[in-house]
Amino acid sequence: MDFNMANKNWDLIKHRKKYFGLTIIMTLIGAILLSTVGLNLGIDFESGTRVDVVAGEPLTEEEVADHFIAAGGFEPDDITLAGDNNEQASARFIGAMPQEDVGEIQAYFTNEFGEEPNVSTVSPQIGRELAQNAIIATLLAAFGIVIYVAFRFEFLYGVAAVAALLYDAVFVLTIFSILQLEVNIPFIAAILTVVGYSINDTIVTFDRIRENMKKEDEIRDFNHLAKVVNDSLLQTLTRSINTVLTVLFAAGAIWLFGSEAITSFAFAIVIGLIAGTYSSLFFAAQLWLVMKHRSLERKKNKPVEAEEY
Repeated sequence: MDFNMANKNWDLIKHRKKYFGLTIIMTLIGAILLSTVGLNLGIDFESGTRVDVVAGEPLTEEEVADHFIAAGGFEPDDITLAGDNNEQASARFIGAMPQEDVGEIQAYFTNEFGEEPNVSTVSPQIGRELAQNAIIATLLAAFGIVIYVAFRFEFLYGVAAVAALLYDAVFVLTIFSILQLEVNIPFIAAILTVVGYSINDTIVTFDRIRENMKKEDEIRDFNHLAKVVNDSLLQTLTRSINTVLTVLFAAGAIWLFGSEAITSFAFAIVIGLIAGTYSSLFFAAQLWLVMKHRSLERKKNKPVEAEEY
């Protein structure tokens, strides 16, 4: 897909205040939803037990629930079907299940379907540790990105890049909070994957901005700086769109046709890539533009202030 001829007169900078406003509104909505509705945490982060049943015949949620009641009066809090013909089922129980109950369930389903179900149990302590480790991993990734971008480019690039990445993460969390999709370890992997793609796209754009800045002897005013940024965005637009489309096709196929176990992973990547493309083109570069202009203005005013003093 080639936008080079069509985009020469596009001005991606003039609506920057609208982009900033949209970003702030989405972030506030996300903060409100996360603090009120919250996330649907899977047993990876919350104390619970998951029982994965494999049958040789199609199942329904009602049938699976009846089987658990017959196994000993167990009532799953959530049942998810998977497989081409719904021959697989995952039942989730809030809270750690005693070993005796696990034994009863395994014996019952082994007798019914000829295959022992897989039972995964996470204690409250392990759930808290996993949640803390996930947060620490994300923060370390963000910190590493700031250090790298600040060293490779300059500090303002790092600030703009991390602000965009935080928006990407909040956007994905907001969608998952609205839809109440399960948040588990694969979800964290999806977030880190989105962060990787997004920062890659942002760095390519920043690299082009830096190259174009070197061609300018002196930045005269804000409009001059804005033109440099806009030209850089247009020069990398084709590459950004083509890159995200290729990954979206793959992630979309996994989301639509993959197994139930990786649906949330693929969906998180799909919406994360969309958010990442938006933040790279319409938020990170514009944020850097505003901060860079203010920095240049301060440098221009320093000698004047010193003379007046």
